[in-house]
Amino acid sequence: MKLFIDSDILIWHLRGESRALKFFKKLRSDKTCELWTGAMQRAEVVFFMRPGEEEATLLFLSRFKTANVDQAIVDAASRIYRKWHPEYGIDVNDALLAATVLHSGGVLHTLNIKHYPMKDIAVQKAW
Repeated sequence: MKLFIDSDILIWHLRGESRALKFFKKLRSDKTCELWTGAMQRAEVVFFMRPGEEEATLLFLSRFKTANVDQAIVDAASRIYRKWHPEYGIDVNDALLAATVLHSGGVLHTLNIKHYPMKDIAVQKAW
């Protein structure tokens, strides 16, 4: 099963959050899981690396497949954004990840459940 990991979880892990480490250990024990992240979530992590973090960050991210963003994903994300932004304040990155999960299947793991109110995707809070 594809598990999409939101950038908040990736960042907490890289910052040494023990709950994130526990979360990833649990996922690693399930051999049926494929770890994925969205293109924009990867960008959020690598664009804002601090000096000296590049090697460790890229090594960590190498454990994840990164979903591509294509025309179908962008078009679906635009519909999601227009529907959910006014009431829930989702941003473009949230909409792109939601569209990716909708298109690819799987489960989205995040700490920001309120950013993913869509009923047609499976969303779980990481901890």
